Amino acid sequence: MGLSLEKVRAVFISHEHSDHIRGLEVLARKYRLPVYITPATFSGSRLNLDDTLVRHFLPNTEICIGSLTVMPFTKFHDASDPHSFVVSGNGVSIGVFTDIGFCCEEVVRYFRQCHAVFLEANYDEAMLEEGRYPWHLKKRITSGRGHLSNRQSLELFKEHKPDFMTHVLLSHLSKDNNCPQLVEELFVKHADATQITVASRFQETEVYEIKAINGMMASQQKRHGKAVQLTLFE
Repeated sequence: MGLSLEKVRAVFISHEHSDHIRGLEVLARKYRLPVYITPATFSGSRLNLDDTLVRHFLPNTEICIGSLTVMPFTKFHDASDPHSFVVSGNGVSIGVFTDIGFCCEEVVRYFRQCHAVFLEANYDEAMLEEGRYPWHLKKRITSGRGHLSNRQSLELFKEHKPDFMTHVLLSHLSKDNNCPQLVEELFVKHADATQITVASRFQETEVYEIKAINGMMASQQKRHGKAVQLTLFE
């Protein structure tokens, strides 16, 4: 996408599962990146990080990274101390809502504040039920500490989407228990002016610039990295 890692100022870890921390040790060491992580998650991760790079955070306490603020908040997931984040700057708030067991009050509260979100739509309930996964794994996914189904994500979107939300990037889709076309069709029916994008596991999603203009939101899709880097990091 033409984005530079030299612009990255920090890494925030939501939880210790391998698909969220694999490669972190090399990345942090090579670029000398501070790693923001809770003590419980750090202990559960067994990461070997330089002590000078480890930063701990608390829920509902803003962290300033350059001109951005990052707000961590708790959620339900089968991990030691799982958190999600809302990143804000230039009057815009973007939320990361993945790896969530169900839509608790904290999830709803922060979702209502976002102009754009990465929103988990992990599985179609019928596909999971009829699929090849063993019973114990199906139970874990649907337990309330697993992942959001298409239906659960759609309910959050329909009931709590603020009028100023311009973009939803549907994320963390299961390879075996979901279908990108299916989930996109579900959301588009209720999207109104909100743009729906399904994040693919096979290719990069386009880069977007989202900004406030006269108190209203306007967005422009970018096919290169420069504009969005300037917006976020300078």
